[in-house]
Amino acid sequence: MILTCIIIDDEPLAVRLLESYVNKTPFLELKSTYNSAIDALSNINNNPVDLLFLDIQMPELNGMEFSRMLPEHVRVIFTTAFEQYALDSYKVNALDYLLKPISYPDFLKSSQKALQWYEILKKTNITDPSVKTAEPESIFIKADRKRIRIDMDRILYVEGLKDYVKIYVEGELHPILSLMTMKTMEELLPENRFVRVHRSFIVQPEKIRVIERNRIVFGKEYIPISDSYKDKFTEFLSRRSLFTEKG
Repeated sequence: MILTCIIIDDEPLAVRLLESYVNKTPFLELKSTYNSAIDALSNINNNPVDLLFLDIQMPELNGMEFSRMLPEHVRVIFTTAFEQYALDSYKVNALDYLLKPISYPDFLKSSQKALQWYEILKKTNITDPSVKTAEPESIFIKADRKRIRIDMDRILYVEGLKDYVKIYVEGELHPILSLMTMKTMEELLPENRFVRVHRSFIVQPEKIRVIERNRIVFGKEYIPISDSYKDKFTEFLSRRSLFTEKG
């Protein structure tokens, strides 16, 4: 069994050391490395891996906060120079806690623990096909020179304006404006929860209450459903038993 993994640490020397350890461990496959949890966030949401070697003390978003945003099946091995975080690490998706400087025997022992965990999970999934992996519950969006956390289940729809997007959030009076393309936003959102209905609009079907004359009604706002996206949108809704078009 091969485990895919990512290294996240704001110290380049620490990244290179862990990378060398991964490369000589036969059952690990390194997908990428990052010096910031923020930079890794969108990639992990859209290209999930099995295991993270994750530093705790990092700017903007620390490892402990980041670990709470991961899909449930992703497991973490914390790599840190601060022993006081050991207890907190077991309250999240952590399998182990490696204290720097990290030796290869300790690294290998933790990696083997991850391998054993996934082997047990694989057997469980075979006997119980109903087991499903969790989706990310939120995303971080850069707006007004800061990072804003948005819960997925509160997003109504997204509107594209050239190089910007406006994110309309349930319970908020004004949309969140972020310098981002619609393509990037579409990649951030789980494809089984959000669907594009127009060149300029992405919606969350679970939030739809009224569809009228090829338009989605959100309060006083009308979102057009373009011909090029209509079939995909109708198929999406039919699969979720929300709407079935006749005739």
